Amino acid sequence: MDRRDFIKLTAITGTSATLASCGSPENQVIRFIPEDDVVPGIAEWKPSVCPMCSAGCGVTVRVMDADVDTVRNGQHGVVAMAVAKKIEGDAKHAISRGGLCARGQASIQVTYHPDRLRQPMKRSGPRGAGTFSEIGWDEAINELVAKLDELAENGDQKSLAFVTRARSGRRFELLAEFARRFGASSPIGFEPFGDDVLRRANALSFGHAQLPTFDLANARFVIAFGADFLGTWNSPVSQSTDYGAMRQGHPQTRGKFVQVEPRMSLTGANADEWVPAKPGTEGVVALGLAHVILKQNLRPRRGERGMAGTEVLATATALIDGWTDGLSAYTPDRVEQITGVPAKRIDRLARELVEFSPAVAIVGGAPLAHTNGLFTALAVNALNALAGSVDQPGGLYFARGAGQARSANLQSAVAALGTARALVLDDANPLHGLPKAMGFRETLEKIPFIASFGSFVDDTSAFADLILPEHSFLESWVESTPESGSREVVSTVAGPVMKPLHLTRETADVLIEIGGKLKSPVALPWKTAEELAKSGQSSVASPQSPVVPRQAQGDTEQSRGVGSPRSSAEIRRAAVAYSEPRFDGDSATYPFHFLPYETVAFGDGSAAHLPWLQELPDPLTSAMWSSWVELNPQTAARLGVAEGDIVEISSSQGSVRAPAVIFPGIAPDMVAMPVGQGHEQFTRYASKRGVNPIAILAPATEPETGALAWAATRVKLARVGGPDGSLIMFAGEMRERPHEHER
Repeated sequence: MDRRDFIKLTAITGTSATLASCGSPENQVIRFIPEDDVVPGIAEWKPSVCPMCSAGCGVTVRVMDADVDTVRNGQHGVVAMAVAKKIEGDAKHAISRGGLCARGQASIQVTYHPDRLRQPMKRSGPRGAGTFSEIGWDEAINELVAKLDELAENGDQKSLAFVTRARSGRRFELLAEFARRFGASSPIGFEPFGDDVLRRANALSFGHAQLPTFDLANARFVIAFGADFLGTWNSPVSQSTDYGAMRQGHPQTRGKFVQVEPRMSLTGANADEWVPAKPGTEGVVALGLAHVILKQNLRPRRGERGMAGTEVLATATALIDGWTDGLSAYTPDRVEQITGVPAKRIDRLARELVEFSPAVAIVGGAPLAHTNGLFTALAVNALNALAGSVDQPGGLYFARGAGQARSANLQSAVAALGTARALVLDDANPLHGLPKAMGFRETLEKIPFIASFGSFVDDTSAFADLILPEHSFLESWVESTPESGSREVVSTVAGPVMKPLHLTRETADVLIEIGGKLKSPVALPWKTAEELAKSGQSSVASPQSPVVPRQAQGDTEQSRGVGSPRSSAEIRRAAVAYSEPRFDGDSATYPFHFLPYETVAFGDGSAAHLPWLQELPDPLTSAMWSSWVELNPQTAARLGVAEGDIVEISSSQGSVRAPAVIFPGIAPDMVAMPVGQGHEQFTRYASKRGVNPIAILAPATEPETGALAWAATRVKLARVGGPDGSLIMFAGEMRERPHEHER
């Protein structure tokens, strides 16, 4: 083989196995007839939607011809196809506006991943072992149809359960409609770090059970309570663009930004002021600011205008116990006692919030992941109402008529699955994203039949009996109507940018086909995935401009205006008072607050299988391909822990080990760990790599929504080895040497 032929063949997608022997490649590699629409050397840019989070960023995909490793009629060979080469943010899209985060850039690896499933798989080994054999689509569909027919014949339709990634859009509506017409329960939306608490608070305060859009570009003062809005929370690409405009877009005016949190996030690292507060007390800080504004009669006049006037103020503040007496329980001195934030700083920040109007407060992430999370969200909402920030320039808005992610009470969801006789998984991995104490593994093992729609074998789908792999997003019809990121509703629909590489199918098409093949057919209102995608908007976006802004639709709870009438149950609701957050673990035995957090690379862990993201240095610690534990320098010195030492983090629910990172941006009584690693199975790049801090969380919840209180666990810490993994004596015994992937 000469050098030219070698270079040409090694450019073929995923051909490392094909080229294992290169003695005479012309006799081993079949070159199929090229696709009809291939134009050699000419690039096209096609629209799509990034699938890596719920933000719904529009992207453009550079498509060019390439030699692709494929199978045609049972024969392995090569064909010239138009395939995706690069993904960029769409400059014309109202959410991304030309920007794209690291996960979006890496999303192209989903399509070309060497461990991507290429055709249906049937379990051929023990449950959970991840051992499967390839089968055809007819066999796979017929098997799933037979299982559903069996449930229907026994009158047991309610024992069919759907677990899907929490999402808005038509995909969820398809699953919900299939379940309803079959007679099953509604799909369970799963999201480890969901925003259900904030949606509930916004429904109570403002009449919108959705996440807001923040007009950061026109704000002069922003105070954020725990929300990593430049890194991982809500719509980070859109928010980063507006944040840049706030800081640099107004000549002679630079907006001020304050971040309140006990562990410095990527967003906190960009703040003018970083204010550490005790975990679970952020709502008290917000009411301390409100107390100063009320006592000093500093409320800005702009809050009296329009829909953001007295009606909103009355509704949002009526939810806070003590508001009518001027929040006398939240004086700066009292706030300092509860939160650790100095009284003088509380007074100064309150005055700046009014002086640098327009101002807005943002809450999200860890402050809402406590047992008192709803109080915190309502307190920040009341502060925004007092500042006149609702439906005002430089404040916050709700895109009326936008979609919202659907998720479920986690404990009730796991309990409901205990009676399931068949489970359908759709792009969800709860085995990795739930604490072990919730018993999901045991529940999963008892379900007689499990089918999974997905492109990879992960921790949960390893327990499936049947996997029906779907096209990647680049090979599919895609649509998105995100709930936040733009003041107007943005509905995006785009067709496939390239033809499928493998024997995969669109999940929507498969479900529609299955519904039609049942003995008692489930007649869905859509005939194809394309029809489903297009049905969500009044007009379909053209390939050149995939964005269609829409105005408000209907008068549902999600779409009615701020200040609109609430239900009688909401009107009768008692005002909420501050209660100390409850933590699992006695403080004497478990002296540290434990904070697992999402990373810009992996999010909740669903992107850990992409090698570009594994090798992406963490922006604050520079760590990659690993897990780590963040300690305050004072804490590390007291415990005799040096950078890189192996430490063991133990809660009442279990323990994990990882190297220590000495990090000054964290409170001395707290330890933190990034989420994303620790998968039991998730391709060659993520399996058995690092540890999963979610596993040792207590099953504590926020009482009203049932959302997981993932910041409510206390832990203890011990040094168990040096940076090289050497053993040390601990509590009179020799500890085992940490595994390679735990270092």
